[in-house]
Amino acid sequence: MSSATCIFGVDPGLSGAIAFYFPAAADRIAAYDMPIVAKSIDAAALARRIEQMRPDLAIVENVAARPGQGVSSMFRFGVAHGSVLGVLAALAVPTHLVSPGSWKRHFKLDADKEKARALAIRLWPASDHFSRKKDHGRAEAALIARYAAEVLPAFNMGATP
Repeated sequence: MSSATCIFGVDPGLSGAIAFYFPAAADRIAAYDMPIVAKSIDAAALARRIEQMRPDLAIVENVAARPGQGVSSMFRFGVAHGSVLGVLAALAVPTHLVSPGSWKRHFKLDADKEKARALAIRLWPASDHFSRKKDHGRAEAALIARYAAEVLPAFNMGATP
C-alpha cells in the first residue's frame, strides 16, 4: 500500500453515506452523506466526488433483503445499491463487496448503529464527521473503509474477490 492510497467505503442506500480513508495517515478520514436528489442517489454528484478523491479501491457493504421489509423500500434500496456499483464500474474503480456481518465482526460490533458511531469517534477523535446522532451512516462507511485497509492484503487490493 502506498502512502497515497485512498480507500472508498460505502454504506449504500438513500440514508447511507460515503467515506474516503487514507491508511498511511490513519487519523485522516473524509465522510459525507450519500448525495441524494428527488429521493434517488445523485449519480453525477457521487461520480464527481469519487473523481475528486481518486480512490484506489472501493469497498461497498453488500446487504440483502430481510423478512418484513416493504417491497417498495427494498426496490429503492436495490436501485441505490446498483447506482453506486454502476458509478464505480463507469469510473473503473476496483470494487470489493463486504457483508455487514464480516466488517462488524472485525470491529466486534453488533447491529447497534450508535456503537459504530462511538467507535468512529474513538478512531478519528479530531474529525467532526460523526458528531451528530444521525451520522451513523458516515461512521459505518468510514469503518467499512478501515476494514478494507486492515483485512485486504496490500498485494490483492486491485483484484476482484
